[in-house]
Amino acid sequence: MNLAITPLPGGFGARVGTDLARPTGPATAHALTEALHRHRVLVLPGQHLNHADLLAAAGLFGAVDTATDRRYTVPGFPGLTVVSNIHQDGTPVGIYDGDQEEEWHADNSFKPELTAATLLYSVITPGEGGETRFADATRAYADLPAGLRVRVDGLRAVHSVQHLAKQQGDAADGRSSTQAGTLTQLPEVTHPLAPAHPATGARALLLGSMVIPRIEGLPEAEGQMLLADLLAHTTGPEYLYTHRWKQNDLVVWDNLAVLHTASPCDSSRHPRLLVRAAVRQQARRPGTPDGGITAEPPASGSSRH
Repeated sequence: MNLAITPLPGGFGARVGTDLARPTGPATAHALTEALHRHRVLVLPGQHLNHADLLAAAGLFGAVDTATDRRYTVPGFPGLTVVSNIHQDGTPVGIYDGDQEEEWHADNSFKPELTAATLLYSVITPGEGGETRFADATRAYADLPAGLRVRVDGLRAVHSVQHLAKQQGDAADGRSSTQAGTLTQLPEVTHPLAPAHPATGARALLLGSMVIPRIEGLPEAEGQMLLADLLAHTTGPEYLYTHRWKQNDLVVWDNLAVLHTASPCDSSRHPRLLVRAAVRQQARRPGTPDGGITAEPPASGSSRH
């Protein structure tokens, strides 16, 4: 299968022309994974994928994470999660309320092992709003002053799903968080503030505007000020790509290299529904550098059916 790859303007991201509903093999898995590591965000328009196809596409990048919020898992397809602002009988059908700005984050940073990659496939596209914005946390780290990079390299941040749920609830006027859901019992974890990518070796700023309560070893006020300054730097216009969704778009991003957020979308006028898959990583092997995580090998794509 030939991959037509066109870099996006702005320094990261690429548009990929291929049909993932067709049978694929190890060579395609390798080429797509290499492209993801090089460009950090891949946009694949015009896909026509059923649930099995989407799971198979995720399998090209590694092992699919099936430890998801059970309320919004696609029935019969562990590893696929509905992301939507649609309500039925007053109950959300998926994660993401949509009427408010989503926080900047990396997916599942509150888990012990970071998500390697995320795939998001558009089924119902809003006429206005609901864009996904990406921040190049890799280039943002590289552009930090040398002294600040050294300081950041030595720090670890606490990531807490309980803190996330409280922050989201406060932002939503006391409504319970749809994001935390059935994962709220996970204990706090720590990650390097700038983990090294297991495949490329490049460091990226691992931030989140609602998920990090503190930096280890720093007074709370000092840590929060540093986090705010780093997030403001990382989300500056020179590091951003905004994806305006079209129906049947598939977007894949390197969750270890970029941050993302969703723009507000008026759920009363503009329904939005996507299906998401996340790719796991194995635990860090003894002796690997701090922040290094051993990626699981890409699947061959033979699970397609």
